[in-house]
Amino acid sequence: MTTSPHTAPKSAPRDAAPRLLTWYDHNRRDLPWRAKPGEVADPYRVWLSEIMLQQTTVPAAAPYFRAFTERWPTVRDLAAAPLDDVLVAWAGLGYYARARNLHKCAQVVATERAGRFPDKEVALLELPGIGAYTAAAITAIAFGHKATVVDGNVERVVSRVFAVEEPLPGVKPKLRALAALLTPDERPGDYAQAMMDLGATVCTPRKPKCMLCPWSDWCAARAAGIQEQLPRKVAKADKPTRRGVAFWLLNPEGDVLLRRRAEEGLLGGMTEVPSTPWAGHAPSDAEIAAAAPLDLTWRRLPGVVRHTFSHFHLDLEVVTGKAGDGWRMAEGLWVPVDRLGGQALPSVMMKVVRHALAHA
Repeated sequence: MTTSPHTAPKSAPRDAAPRLLTWYDHNRRDLPWRAKPGEVADPYRVWLSEIMLQQTTVPAAAPYFRAFTERWPTVRDLAAAPLDDVLVAWAGLGYYARARNLHKCAQVVATERAGRFPDKEVALLELPGIGAYTAAAITAIAFGHKATVVDGNVERVVSRVFAVEEPLPGVKPKLRALAALLTPDERPGDYAQAMMDLGATVCTPRKPKCMLCPWSDWCAARAAGIQEQLPRKVAKADKPTRRGVAFWLLNPEGDVLLRRRAEEGLLGGMTEVPSTPWAGHAPSDAEIAAAAPLDLTWRRLPGVVRHTFSHFHLDLEVVTGKAGDGWRMAEGLWVPVDRLGGQALPSVMMKVVRHALAHA
């Protein structure tokens, strides 16, 4: 099939899906949550992996998935776990609202649905933390029902084979419609995973391995020589930088003061080293004094803890102090330093802990 730089294929060849599935049968990735050939997929493992893979890479998610399924092998086990245990186990994966919704969803499935996930997208969408992509993935992979599964990998593949030059994110509905044209009735779960694998291993963001692609002969972007330019994206605005001061406070017994963040909002429900509010300016002495857990002399540690969230950069200075006899007046939880690993500390706070231990 031939195309010009400005002519995309109107439709896919009839053998597009069979070709991809044949490729998948020989090249499928061995992933800890993926059912082996001939095995029936476990909806719990499919759901858990898809929640973990939101905003997280496969290498980062894999050890967490193994740890979760060893500790909580069924959705009922996860539902019965204390939320704090789930948050601690999740620490380091980021986007902690996912962990809270994961726990809520497990409880709904365990108590209201007798431990069984629904097998239809519309019912899955009613569960906490499950959006359109996750609902489609569970429907196809866990239950074998036809559903159009579109993640970043799929968007990249579709934008290239059809040479879609409109930029993301506005073009997402068009890419989804094109992906639906490709989705077969047969083996929808394998097809969904094949598309993910194709994007992850062959149709990669940079230097795609077009010679290995089962669709290379009808890929409009390859014919036009623009495959590495797609999908196009609207330029992102620079992230702002927020600043704050974290308080590393030790009591006479050598315990450090921690506190729990509010349930709603950024890092909701996680444990943190107390700090000033994070603002667009460095906090003044008065703001530091107002946020300090105790009124005492604080010593600034050298250096700055830097962390990047999805929408902003954060620079935290760390100050340290030793509480006197009135240490019990500080609000929060006193934890021995050697037991900090058992707390639900997000990545930014683990950076604060390491910085304090290195410089205090």
